Amino acid sequence: MSYHDYYGYPRYVSVAEKRTRARRKLEQLRKKHPDVRPVVIEGSALVRTWWGKAWNGNLGKYADYTNRIERGRSYVRHGAVLDLQISRGQIGALVQGSRRSPYNVVIKIKPISGPTWKQIKAACEGQLASLQELLEGRFPKGLAELFTAKGSGLFPSPKEIDFQCSCPDWAYMCKHVAATLYGIGTRLDEDPGLFFVLRKAKMEDLVTQAVRDTSARLLKQAQKKTSRVIDDSDLGDVFGIELEPAAAAEDEGSEAKAAKPRAAAAGAQCELLVKKARDNPRRGRAETTAQKATIGTRAKKKK
Repeated sequence: MSYHDYYGYPRYVSVAEKRTRARRKLEQLRKKHPDVRPVVIEGSALVRTWWGKAWNGNLGKYADYTNRIERGRSYVRHGAVLDLQISRGQIGALVQGSRRSPYNVVIKIKPISGPTWKQIKAACEGQLASLQELLEGRFPKGLAELFTAKGSGLFPSPKEIDFQCSCPDWAYMCKHVAATLYGIGTRLDEDPGLFFVLRKAKMEDLVTQAVRDTSARLLKQAQKKTSRVIDDSDLGDVFGIELEPAAAAEDEGSEAKAAKPRAAAAGAQCELLVKKARDNPRRGRAETTAQKATIGTRAKKKK
């Protein structure tokens, strides 16, 4: 099949033919490489989530890309990106073009600079409650503006992106590279965490302070609950009885061992009285007064 017309120009290929060609090639690839991951667009929108939209929006902010990036939209829509794999600082893709074999595209992205990451981490303190909120794009507008700031946010500028394609196109950015860049946005819809893998950044750093704040709050609540419990050393004063300390009981040998069950029984009665007093203050005070003498008498007799 000839891919050029009589005058040497590439012949027109309809959308249906492009999709058919891409589908057939994908079926062939899957037989040899079952792990291929094509970019599949569902519906009319290329991206749906905050991270996908922010990625694609960043591509259109730079004049270097404005005139070239749009060439990849139709390619990614027609299923031409047969495989797209994201790893640390790099994207590898196979894009079906006009020729029989797909083209190899490699895009390398530099990590976020230290000063930028430090600034973003500081801004996130107390703003993000969990990783889930971060990945779902549920954060204050101020953070969203910081993340997408041109040249100083999380998203890379053209000078931080290098790419190459095996196609013969001499243009600065061919449509296969452009399709791959759009495909990244679609992949971030599926797994936003890949953005931080690509930029070699630990997304946990952005919520560390929030986790610490939550832990401190829970610890404070636990301490408040603990303070409401009556200390064992105060039980004797409340109910008019004497309970031997555990350390002293151990030193006194067998006599102390025999006293332990009695102290435990008295302690259990005390706890019961405390509960009753809390449930019904009036009734509890009456029962406490009536039983103080009884408990004191029993304790003296058992001595």
